[in-house]
Amino acid sequence: MTTLIHKRVELLRSFLQERGLNAFIFPSTDPHQGEYIPDHWKTRTWISGFDGSAGTAVVTLRDAALWTDSRYFLAAEEQLKDTPFSLMKERIEGTPSITEWLAQILPAGSKVGIDPTVNAYGSYLSWKEELKQNQIELVLADDPAETLWEERPAAPTDTISIQPEEFCGKTVACKLSRIRKKMKDNRAESLLLSALDEIAWTLNLRGTDIHCNPVFISYLLITPEQATLFIYGSKLTPDVSAYLKENRIDIQEYSDIERFLKDFSGKSIMLDLMNTNCALVEATPSSCSIIDRPSPVALMKAIKNEAEIKGFRNAMTRDGVAMVHFLKWLEDEMPQSTITEVSLSNRLEAFRQEQSLYKDISFDTIAAYGPHAAIVHYEPTVESDIPLEHKGLLLLDSGAQYQDGTTDLTRTIALGPVSEEEMRDYTLVLKGHIALSSAIFPEGTTGTQLDICARYAMWQEGINYLHGTGHGVGSYLNVHEGPHQIRMNFVPTPLQAGMTVTDEPGIYKAGRHGIRIENTLLICADRETEFGKFLRFEPLTLCPIDKTPILVSLLDEKEINWINSYHQEVYERLSPLLDETHRDWLKEKTAPIIK
Repeated sequence: MTTLIHKRVELLRSFLQERGLNAFIFPSTDPHQGEYIPDHWKTRTWISGFDGSAGTAVVTLRDAALWTDSRYFLAAEEQLKDTPFSLMKERIEGTPSITEWLAQILPAGSKVGIDPTVNAYGSYLSWKEELKQNQIELVLADDPAETLWEERPAAPTDTISIQPEEFCGKTVACKLSRIRKKMKDNRAESLLLSALDEIAWTLNLRGTDIHCNPVFISYLLITPEQATLFIYGSKLTPDVSAYLKENRIDIQEYSDIERFLKDFSGKSIMLDLMNTNCALVEATPSSCSIIDRPSPVALMKAIKNEAEIKGFRNAMTRDGVAMVHFLKWLEDEMPQSTITEVSLSNRLEAFRQEQSLYKDISFDTIAAYGPHAAIVHYEPTVESDIPLEHKGLLLLDSGAQYQDGTTDLTRTIALGPVSEEEMRDYTLVLKGHIALSSAIFPEGTTGTQLDICARYAMWQEGINYLHGTGHGVGSYLNVHEGPHQIRMNFVPTPLQAGMTVTDEPGIYKAGRHGIRIENTLLICADRETEFGKFLRFEPLTLCPIDKTPILVSLLDEKEINWINSYHQEVYERLSPLLDETHRDWLKEKTAPIIK
């Protein structure tokens, strides 16, 4: 593979020289600024070999580097080994930004290219200004992969389906009415949606264009009187076409959006410059004023309605049953020691497939044993696969797409004897998980303000983790959903009742072990006092937490009561759906801790 990467970089450098460019930037996104993208747009992976979900590759005529965050430091080091690329660790002291690095190595008068169809216009303006200060020009250029990538995968054209109203809770007409009110509030004559999950949510449609994410490639332009969906015509079945016509949704071919915008006669268009690609913004007529605002759909989608909340609870219950079957199977099989990380992942997916309304996994399972668990987003492959042993810790981060809800949970499991260090770290992670899950907080609180709950216990021991603590989860949509998050760096969106969010602190020690415990939570109203309204978290995930690695001496009474109460809920919800053997197993795993 490294030989192939060297060849691609050399071909790219010839391409750049022919076009008078000194460097090219490859983001990890597609035209819709997605985190997970179709293979057709994975140009950063193609040029660098690094396949993590976040990262940016930059190639100059002499140098190459790749920026990524802490989730992928270890994986990126391995994948970039013996390639032309140097690893740049984001948010680590001493690491230059992309523009700083380019300014250091390129002479004045250089030109840096980016593909306008996959780069956000807001990022383009920011980079352009930063490079201009160093007499370097950022230009919108042709996509090199279009010319150089042999056997490039085609854009997906699979058909889409209608999501039943019993799971959506609201009709398309109702959603469009709410969106149009927000447009009016912002004095916008039209709204352009690029985010695929926002389009799927608005139209109550689902697709299979992106691995693990039930969305479809499209754009949606909404005006006060009509809405136009830009989509490959081959994706529309007769039923979907009739459904769109019934809901007064016009159809245009996906590739025609730039031409359509150039001829657009509207006076104003609302879009988010940080989430709309350069090609679309550049195509908008100068006579049409751009209102740069975050999409109102993101927040609407994040606050779940009653039908969606019911769907989440039902999906989590079925997922819990699958996890009980899996965990008992794992415990029974371990003495034979024939299980590997890959076979484990496959077996877990098989258990989930037995559940009703199962559609897919919600992300590639992270089954990481021993030192592999220190790689935050490790995914086992045939090359990296190792057998499990009757000792140490297994980190298992997994989830599923059910038609009524999306699941995401992590359990760290003792496969046999564990060290004192592993037990202490496990208990610190558990304390952080409990502290966040137990939080009661006033309306208006952001996830950044609550992030310390998950980190405080480990901070007292001089330990920290660099990834976020929690993200929203879609309703049979993307497993990572905004605009709210729980993380150290500031995210301004307040947490609101009806939002889902994960609680997933962790500790990772390179070459030794990794530990994470994760539940998906629902934000609920708690009480109203003279000081205002307060919110709390309700765990949606139903799966026992391994008690074996807990150092009970480190837990206080409230923490023990939380574990016992959570396990009682797990047993009461799941036991009626289990046979006697699995019910007895679950009863043992959820038995109260006594200090």
